[in-house]
Amino acid sequence: MRVALDTNVLAYAEGVNGVMRRDAALALIARLPPGAAVIPVQVLGELFNVLVRKVGKSRADARHALSSWRDAFPTIETSLDVMLVAADLAVDHHLGVWDAVILSAASRSGCRLLLSEDLQEGFTWAGVTVVNPFSSPQHALLQAVL
Repeated sequence: MRVALDTNVLAYAEGVNGVMRRDAALALIARLPPGAAVIPVQVLGELFNVLVRKVGKSRADARHALSSWRDAFPTIETSLDVMLVAADLAVDHHLGVWDAVILSAASRSGCRLLLSEDLQEGFTWAGVTVVNPFSSPQHALLQAVL
């Protein structure tokens, strides 16, 4: 089962919001089967902003973090089709456009799950179910992956 990672998972893994969140995110990522996880390009852009604006990392350090994540996982491009579908998704379901881009990209790349703390857990669209990977108990679909 293919899984897309949202910005908060990577941000936590980078140490945003403390050691406990970092350890939980890194443990989650380590438990994902090889080849199961992908990262939408939109997530990398959001991560850059979080690291620079919220954490205060230098732009060079944030760029290095993006490169490390890009090297660790395949990325999903944001095509014109992904963007147009995201705009429809934002209108139809009242999502923020950038969250909709991530969900649209996940769907276009064949993901079954989007691991995110930012969207409504259990929301399913075009075959992708949003799952909060830090909730307890874990969603059954996430348990099946792990």
